[in-house]
Amino acid sequence: MTNALTVGVHHVGLSVSDLEAAERFFCQVLGFSQAGAVPDYPAVFVSDGTTLITLWQVADPQTANGFDRRGNIGLHHLALCVKDDEALNEVYARIRAASGTTIEFAPEPIREGAVVRHFICTIPGGIRVEFVTLFA
Repeated sequence: MTNALTVGVHHVGLSVSDLEAAERFFCQVLGFSQAGAVPDYPAVFVSDGTTLITLWQVADPQTANGFDRRGNIGLHHLALCVKDDEALNEVYARIRAASGTTIEFAPEPIREGAVVRHFICTIPGGIRVEFVTLFA
């Protein structure tokens, strides 16, 4: 599209069941920094220096709807880019060692014959996150 009216993503807002666990994941596992917070909401803002993510605490985690790609409208997954295969392998190792995460599949080509590799995991609170190498 040559006449796009937007210039990229400003931030992504994610509703999470455990705000502290989600913040720990982004800051301790992935190396993001806290960019701010609104304790009364409650919300925490985290950033890797390029991407800003707002983490919102759901009111009642026990009754909140979990991920269902066929039944819920909304975020299917968040895809974050890493610079190369070495970085992808490091993120994969950190996530495997982190508590409250599950790996859907190990790093692999994004499609048969592709140079670009990726993997998908579920972070604490049930959000699906994909990690993808830069396009070659």
